[in-house]
Amino acid sequence: MSKIDLPHNHNLNEKDNEIISHLPNEDTITSVAEAMKHLGDPTRLKIFWILCHTEECVLNIATMISMTSPAVSHHLRVLKAAGLLTTRRNGKEVYYTAANTPLVQKLHHTIEDLAEIQCIK
Repeated sequence: MSKIDLPHNHNLNEKDNEIISHLPNEDTITSVAEAMKHLGDPTRLKIFWILCHTEECVLNIATMISMTSPAVSHHLRVLKAAGLLTTRRNGKEVYYTAANTPLVQKLHHTIEDLAEIQCIK
C-alpha cells in the first residue's frame, strides 16, 4: 500500500502508515467480527468452550449447562452456521465439536486467556 497523508499531522505519519500497511483485509475483518458476534451470547460462549474440549450430543450439553434441549439446539445451529462447530452423526445421535480451524483455535485460546482458565486438553 502506498504512503497515505492523513488530514491532521500529529507527527506520527510513519507509524500511521505502518499501522495502515498491517490492517487486515475486509474479508478477514468480517470473518473475525462474525465469529465474535456469534460468541457474544454467554450461552453460546459456554457451549463453544465446552465443545473445544470434547465432542457431545445435545442432551448432554443441555444437562451440563442446565438448559433445555431445544434451547441448546438453537445455539448449536447458530454456532454451526457460523462455521465454529462441526457435527458427526452416529445412528440417530448427532455429536458436536469445535471446528478444527485456525480461527476456532485462536478464539478458544482467547476465551481461556480472558477468562483466566487453564486449557484442559
